[in-house]
Amino acid sequence: MTRFDATDADSRRELFAATVNAHRERASEFCTLEPDETPPDSDDELVPWIQFGGETVALDCTDSELDRLKELLGEYPDFRIDDLERPEEADGTHVRITTHSDADRLAAFFDAVFQQAFGYPDDYRAWAVTI
Repeated sequence: MTRFDATDADSRRELFAATVNAHRERASEFCTLEPDETPPDSDDELVPWIQFGGETVALDCTDSELDRLKELLGEYPDFRIDDLERPEEADGTHVRITTHSDADRLAAFFDAVFQQAFGYPDDYRAWAVTI
């Protein structure tokens, strides 16, 4: 991989697919994707992230983000929530989603999660922060 960030939909999806492929080729434990900053209109100080490893997508979200994520999963029948953890010491939910998808399908899903569940605009900047 030579590029680690992207700002338009096509470039982000290419970046996400390349990140998944690099993760698989290296047999690393997981890869992590993050936007440049918090979502617009967010009161949260933490930047959302998505991790992928093996056949599992993992992310943390608020209750409203989880509702939007569940709605989005209706468009991705090959993705299913495998586990929801609600630690007492943290606000929100840690979500694990199982899928057997290829890198391009994962890339489209990741981009949709950032936009539809987390509320990012079309021109948000995303980074591959761990491969």
